[in-house]
Order: sequence, then C-alpha cells, then structure tokens
Amino acid sequence: MARSGKKSPAPPPAYAPAYAPPPAYEAVPASATVSKNKNNKNKSAKVKDDYSSEGVQDNDPFLLPGSDFVLLTIITILSAIVRLFRIYQPDSVVFDEVHFGGFASKYIKGKFFMDVHPPLAKLMITLFGWLAGFDGSFDFKEIGKDYVEPGVPYVAMRMFPAICGILLAPTMFLTLKAAGCRSTTAFMGACLVIFENGLLTQARLILLDSPLMIGTALTALGFTAFTNQQELGPAKAFQPSWWFWLVITGLGLGITASIKWVGLFTIAWVGSLTLIQLWVVLGDYKHVSPRAFTKHFMARAFCLIVIPLTFYMAMFGIHFLCLTNPGDGDGFMSSEFQSTLNSKGMQDVPADVLLGSRVTIRHVNTQGGYLHSHPLMYPTGSKQQQITLYPHKDENNIWLLENQTQPLGIDGQPINGTSAWDNLSETPYIKDGMVLRLYHLPTHRRLHSHDVRPPVTEADWQNEVSAYGYEGFDGDANDFFRVEIVKKKSKSGVAQERLRTIDTKFKLVHIMTGCVLFSHKVKLPSWASEQQEVTCAKGGSLPNSLWYIESNDHPQLGADAEKVNYRNPGFFGKFWELQKVMWKTNAGLVESHAWDSRPEAWPILRRGINFWGRQHRQVYLMGNPIIWWSATAAVVIYVLFKGIAILRWQRSCNDYANPIFKRFDYEVGTSVLGWALHYFPFYLMQRQLFLHHYFPALYFAIIAFCQVFDFVTARISLVKDKVIFNRLGAVLFLTLSIVVFWLFSPLAYGNPWTKAECKRVKLFSTWDFDCNTFLDSYDNYYGITPTSQMPSQTPVQGTPARPAVANAPPQAQKPIANQEQQAAKQEPSANPVGQRVISREEKVEYRDQDGNLLNAEQVEALKGKVEFKTKYETRTRVIDANGNEIQLGGSGMPKVVRAPKASQPVAPPHPDVQGVDQETPNAPAAEEVVPEAKKSVDGEKEAEEKIAKPASESNEATASQDIEQSEDVRAAQEKIQKIVERIQKVADNVDNLKNNVAEKAGDKVEQVEEKAEKVVERVQEVAEPAKEKAEEAAEKLAEKVEEATEQPKEKIERVADNVKEEVAEKAEQVEEKVAEKAEQVQEKAEEAGEKAQEMVLEKVNQVEKKAEEVGEKAEEKAEEKTEAKDEL
Repeated sequence: MARSGKKSPAPPPAYAPAYAPPPAYEAVPASATVSKNKNNKNKSAKVKDDYSSEGVQDNDPFLLPGSDFVLLTIITILSAIVRLFRIYQPDSVVFDEVHFGGFASKYIKGKFFMDVHPPLAKLMITLFGWLAGFDGSFDFKEIGKDYVEPGVPYVAMRMFPAICGILLAPTMFLTLKAAGCRSTTAFMGACLVIFENGLLTQARLILLDSPLMIGTALTALGFTAFTNQQELGPAKAFQPSWWFWLVITGLGLGITASIKWVGLFTIAWVGSLTLIQLWVVLGDYKHVSPRAFTKHFMARAFCLIVIPLTFYMAMFGIHFLCLTNPGDGDGFMSSEFQSTLNSKGMQDVPADVLLGSRVTIRHVNTQGGYLHSHPLMYPTGSKQQQITLYPHKDENNIWLLENQTQPLGIDGQPINGTSAWDNLSETPYIKDGMVLRLYHLPTHRRLHSHDVRPPVTEADWQNEVSAYGYEGFDGDANDFFRVEIVKKKSKSGVAQERLRTIDTKFKLVHIMTGCVLFSHKVKLPSWASEQQEVTCAKGGSLPNSLWYIESNDHPQLGADAEKVNYRNPGFFGKFWELQKVMWKTNAGLVESHAWDSRPEAWPILRRGINFWGRQHRQVYLMGNPIIWWSATAAVVIYVLFKGIAILRWQRSCNDYANPIFKRFDYEVGTSVLGWALHYFPFYLMQRQLFLHHYFPALYFAIIAFCQVFDFVTARISLVKDKVIFNRLGAVLFLTLSIVVFWLFSPLAYGNPWTKAECKRVKLFSTWDFDCNTFLDSYDNYYGITPTSQMPSQTPVQGTPARPAVANAPPQAQKPIANQEQQAAKQEPSANPVGQRVISREEKVEYRDQDGNLLNAEQVEALKGKVEFKTKYETRTRVIDANGNEIQLGGSGMPKVVRAPKASQPVAPPHPDVQGVDQETPNAPAAEEVVPEAKKSVDGEKEAEEKIAKPASESNEATASQDIEQSEDVRAAQEKIQKIVERIQKVADNVDNLKNNVAEKAGDKVEQVEEKAEKVVERVQEVAEPAKEKAEEAAEKLAEKVEEATEQPKEKIERVADNVKEEVAEKAEQVEEKVAEKAEQVQEKAEEAGEKAQEMVLEKVNQVEKKAEEVGEKAEEKAEEKTEAKDEL
C-alpha cells in the first residue's frame, strides 16, 4: 500500500467507508446514480461534505429487481419443504416441549404460571393449538409422553415455530441484499440458514428459539435497510422508506425482547450503532441544524425505545388477561399480586388485632407461605407435632393469639379456655413488645421451640419449632414469643405501634432462647408432605424472619370495625413485580444439567443436546459443522484484519483511503459486533447454558461469512468483473454444506439411521449422540412401529383372533385399560378347549444403555444418579398335551409353530399394569382363557417428579425374555456357573488375605484394607463379565440347538455331542486355570503375612497384580468359549 507523507487520520467510524459500484451483471436500481463510460475513466466520485457515505447505493429491498423476487420465492418454497418434512415425528413430547407445551395448556385453562421468558412466543403457540382444537387437557409432563392417543394437535402447535423457521431464510436473503451483497451471495446465505441442522431441529418443535431467531432476523433486516437509507445522506432522511425501516427495527426489537431476554443483546447492538449514527450526524454542522439533529434524536427515541417498550408491555397485558386463575406459579408472587387472581381475592378484614383474635400468619420473604401445623410428628428430634410453611389457604393455618397469662374475671380468678378473650369488656390490642402464646385451634397445641436441632437444617444456630401440648394444658415457658414490630417495613402510623392486619410486619422472638421464628427455601422430606421448613434462628436474616397477619377474626370486631385489604397493584405494579421475579428466577438457574455447555464450546460445535430417543431413533441438537466452522472462521478473519489494519494505520499506511477497504471494515465489522454482543455476555452468566443460546450469534456470524465471501469473490478489483468466481464459489460451498446437512439429518428429523453411518460421521467423542441407539441396517427398521402407533392385537369380542403381522399398517394405540377390558371380554369359545394357564413367572433385570446386565450392587450405586425406565415384556407359551407349542391360527384352530426368537417378542397385557395388585399371589387359574399374544406394552412406572431433560429410552431396565433350553445347554450352564463360583472363591480368598495381612501389619492395617478391597473389586469386575458372557453364550447355544432340531435326527445328535464336548472341555480348562491361580493368590497371601511391617505395602501390590492376572485369564477363557461357540 502507498504511504502518505504525513500520518493518516484515524479510521473513520460509520459512514466514511465506501465501496465500488456493483459489476455490470447486477441490475442497478433506477434510483441509484452511477456514472460510467466505456473506458471506465470517470471513476472518481464527487467529494461529499454531508454525513452520507461514499459510494453507497440505494439497496432498499422494495427496489429489488424481479429476478431477486423469483429467487426469494424459490428460497421460501425450499425452506418450507425442509422445515415441514415429517414434522409429525417424533409423535411424543421432546425436550423442552415439556415446558412450553405445558404453558399452552395453562394459558387455555387460565392457570397462572411463572416462566423466566416473556410471553409472546408462548401465546402464539397457544393460539395455534387452540385454533386446532386443543383444550388444554394434555399436561406435557414428561419427555416421551405420547401425543397421538390423547389426540393432541401437536403438529399445529409445532407449525408456529416452523413458520418462523421458514421465514428466516428469505429474511436472510433480504438482509444480505440490503447490505449490498450480490444476489448469488444472498441466495447462498439464505440456503445456509435452510440447511443448518441446528436451526432446523429447533424449528420443528414446540420451542421458543425459532421465534426468537425470526425476531432477531427481522431486527437485523430493518436496521440494515435503515442504515442503508441513512448512509445516502440528508436527502433520504425522514422519507417514507427511512421511516418504514426505522419502525420495523423498533417493532423487531419489541418482538425479540418479548420472546426471550436475549433480545436485550439485540437492543445493545442496535443502540450502539445508533449512537454512532447520531455522532456522525452531529458532526455535519453544514447540513444538520440543531433542530434537525433533535428531530433525528427524537425519531430514533420513539421508534427504538417507545415502540419496543410499548409492544413488550402489551404482551404482558395479554398475558395477565389470559391467566386469571390461581396456578402453580402464583406462589412466586406477592400476596398483593395473588389477590388479583380469581378465588385468591380476599374480603375486607378487621384492621386491629386483639388478644383472642383468630388469625392466619404469612411469611414475607418466601412467596408468602402460611404458618401451618398438622397432626403429623417429626420422625427425629423432639418427635413433637410438625410446624411448616404451607402455600395454600387451609384450616390448619388458623392460630389463636393468647396472652402469656389467662384474663381475670370479675371475681379476680383466671378465665380458662380458648374463648376467655371473647367476652371481655375491654380486650387489649397487641402492641409492640407484648409476649404472646400462639394456640393452634385445629390440633389444640401451642407454637413451641426448644434447644433441639431441626430435622433438616441441623445447624447450631437454628432450633426446632414444634406444636406442643393438648387441650386444657396450660403449656410452659417455651411457648412464649415476643412481638417485635419492624417499623421500617410496616405502614407508617398506627401500624408501627400495634399489630394491624396486612400493614404490620413483625418478628416473633422466642423468650427462652432468644431465637427468631424463621423460614427459608428448604423443603422437608415426604414425611412432611415436602412443605417448607420453619425453624427458630439465632441471628437469622431479617427478610426470612418477617411475618404479617393476613386474615383476622374476633367476636368483638363487628361489622362496623375498621377494615383493610390488599392494595391492588394495578397493571404496572404487577408488570414490574413479574419482571423482578423473572430476573431473580433466571439468575437462580445455576444447577448443572446433563446436556448443558459453556460459551467457549459453542463456536467450535464441541457438543450438542440430546432432545429425544425412542424406537432406535434419536433427535439430537447438532449444528452443521461446515456452516458453524466457516462462520467462526469469518469472525476470526475479521479480527485479524482489524488488528493488522490498526497496526498499519499507526505506521501511517493510508489503507483507509481505499473505498473497498473501508466498506469491508464497516460492513463486516457491524455483523461481527452483532455476533460479539450476542455471544460474550454469556461468559458473565453462571446459570444453565445450552448450545441453542448461541443461535442468534450464529446468525450474525453467517452474515459476516457471506459478506467476507462477497468481498473476496465479487468486490475486490481482481474479481469484480468476473462473475464465475462468485457463482462457482457459492455453488461449491453450498454443495458441501448440503452434503454435510444430509449426513446429519437423521438426528434432526428423528429418522432411521444405522450404527455404521452414525459412527462414520461422529468425528469427535464430544459429539455425544449414542450410535448404539440405532440398528445395524435399515432392513431391521421394517416392521418396527413407533410406540404411539402400535396396532392393538387384542381381538375384539366376536372377532376371530388373528396372528400378529409384522408389517401390518399402524393403527391408533389403545389405552392399556381398554386393552385389559377387551381381553376380559373375549369369548372362551374362541380358544381351543383344554388350554389354561399353568404357571406364571416374573423376573426383573437391570441393564445399562448397551444392554449389559447390572448386578444388585451396581444398581444400588446408580440409584439417585441416573434415571431408570421400566419396560414390561411378557412371554406367553401355549402348549398342548404333548408339549408342543401352539398358537391360534386365523380359523381359531390350534397351529403348531416354532418358538419366536428373542428379537421378536409378543405378549398379552402385562399383569402389573394399571388396576392389578402386584402383591396378589400368582396362583394358577383353573380355566383361565389365554388371549392371543400381543406386543409388549411400555410400563408407566416413572419417577413421581420428572425434570424435563433430554433422555434416551435406550437406557431402560428391561425384563428378560424366557427361552426354553435343552438339557444339554442347561448342563453347560451349570458348569459355567461352577466356574463363576470358583472365581468367587478367589475373591473370598483374597478377602481372607486382607484380614490376615491386616492382623500382622500393625499400623499399616488401613492401607492393607484399602488395597485388598480394590483386589476384591477387580476380581468381582472380572467375574461379572465372565458370567454375563457365559449366559449370553448359553442363550445363543440354545438358539443353535433350536435350529438344529429342524435337521435330521442324526445331525441333531452330532451337533449336541459336539456342543457338550466343547463346553465341557472349555469349562474344565477354565476351572483348572482358576483353581491354579487361586492357589497362587493364597500362597502369596500367606507369604505376605509373614513379612515385616515395612514390606506390607509391597506384598499387597503383588497380591493385586496376581489377582489381575486371574481376572485376565478368566476373561481370556471366556473369550475362547465364545470363539468355540462361533465356530459351532
């Protein structure tokens, strides 16, 4: 680059850059003025002295040529095809559809809920569902819950995110055109959005990210087009197009912020660039008067502040109009807020609180739960009656306020009883500092505390609070509490001097211990119905120690007594309170999640999110690696460019005199700024974060990539007249992106896939989608019907039973209860005479995601860490008098068949489904009719409280399928079992070794025990796989024997003899080796016991080494046995 004689000025900010006019092959808008001749001699533009930018043309999207609108139509159609393809699958609840589908149900029922996201997208999803006939009866409570059987219009509800996803592609096209890119580049950018797997996945489900993306894209389009009009100078200011795109920008900001608070980052992007614009306008003193600048400022303030804020608040107004009934979210809100909901409102109550008043007392800080007691005792501590905080109105919330002594009658004697205060001539008010007793009317016990630790929060500074006594009992000193009014929290006036309903906030100080009645967000276990803990804290925080009286009743407070009620907060009060609760709740989402990720992993696509897994299919949120990495590379390229440009400017290089250089810096820099403002703030957040939080930043990164591509292939002087570079580059890159999209598309659509194809594209171990979920070939998927579409194989009354057909067309699944009823209604005559159930056998096995059997210790270790899912699989075998297995044919007559393979189980309804007591003894029925075998039914015994998290039902604990085996195979199993027992004896010997060494080791006993326990664990780990492999081999041998039964009798005998000889020989070899190694281990143990203390650790290491050798030998022999089976 040429250098000037003096230091060049600083890089101009917004509108100094310029770029060369587009080449001849692009249509130029009529409004643009371009001066050219054939010899290209007149290249210099007139130097402008206003705030317009050099070389900028009018790229108003309304002025696009007809060819661009044709491309726009093609893009929209292609986007619709890709987004709507098989949108009906999965046909069960996926990932966060648990939340957002559930919110739609609550909107329709009007039940108030609290969510950390604003309501716009949820309202639109609800509208689509309501128009399709959704009545809100489906609760979306767990991932994998079927949509088809209850008739949920889930496709219609998914259509709103899908429409947003469809519109995202044409919006990208228009944005790139408004930024000055060529039509080919804009078309490529739109297609990158279409074939981005992550954006596709989100657009097909009932989620908020697709609406968020279209809101962000609309804002980017509006502001890019407005910036183009602004850069054209004062002549375009305040023209209709200028106003239109400014209003669209403001509306886009309101829409984005009304879907998710990520829209605040978009506001930051628009706001920062708007300040730059105003700064440039302010510097044009020749053409912009102070009055004109004020007009510029006010126009932006109205469109970019007033319009978004008004739209945002209007969405909450609709939100409040829809949610008028109490729901599970009103506990987050204040009492004043709750009082605006139906049935939560309260009639006016007496203001003054007297001795003898029947009151309900609410906690101030933890969403206003009531001080509560019930006739249940603490299982630990004092074992007295429980005191809790309960969020709902209940008769167990009523307390009688008593003085520490009973009142005196006219005879000077105490008046006993709870009604002693009702008929006094002058009943005193309860003033600040008065000592009270709180009598629980429903259970006749008093609020009580003592120096006993609470059952959950066992801290020294907290004491247990209980209800103690009985009816007629005078109580003791531990029942006394002093009222301390907190004046700065109470309403001014008389409420600061004595207790007043609602207006007075007070503490209850325990006289004997000095602690304060206290509650915090700690849930008690199930023995207290998971209600909130109440304790007596020494030095507890003020907010958690504050209480107030909500309801008040006393016989002496008649109808003419002063009344109070909650203050109606109005719309603005409710709006502001909900914003604060949303912010606080959002910040509190700090617990780890199985599929969360941190921001540094997003640009490189380190891992995705498992959304759903069922029927050997999986939905996994995974971006298109080519698009993600290319977009990230564009950001890196610009950062390097900017760094080098600043260094060259410091060295007085006149790079910014080049219009192409300046336009590249500003245009790409604007997009990179949008990426940065939507990405880096997540580093400041400690809450749960997921890959989909990166999507808005990704959108800006794709824009930046397309702009870099456009400059490199169409704008620089070397290629600006050569169309082929731009078009060929776009075709090649787009082709590569589509190929990668197609390779990963089964994870987006939930389509069948094979293990081999999955493993081939799984380039990194951090891409943690499970390839073992999928089957080995596509042929294996034939005949597999999704669970929600399984045809019922239970014959209807009066219809002859037919055998199950694997490829029968799917029908709507019938509820289990209906299946049982139909099975009970079958005619006994439909089955052959003489058939009856002679025995039932039940067995439960636990397996991991790979199908490996888990022992009891492994299951116990996993409890509380993983989630087990239950699947019932029942095998029914019907045999005749000769022992031949039969089933009913199409004519209702018995038909001899082969036993079904383990991979094709059929079963009647399992006896442990709804309506059947599992404890009932399994006594054989005399003439019980055996219905036709039908496919197994998934069990419904899920955890009571399920968190919505991605889950794959490949992690199931499944019941095994019984296989009838020959006597020869059973004998082989017995030998193998002896081998396992022998291995177990090795473990026992090692355990004895541990004890012997520990006795002789003196002060090294603890170390020896640790080492020996590891040895035992190692041997057990070896024994368990050996046992599992042996069982697997036995099952496969059984199948071989079954296949052999179809051959001539001579061949059967020969095969059986070979099996016995092979198994017996291998079993003996393994047994000899195990015995030999066991003796060696025992000898080493005895030697170790005789050594001195300083040699203990060394000998234990030798024992561990020998034990590992035993395990390796046992595993090798098990593999040899497997190989022998394969040879057979």
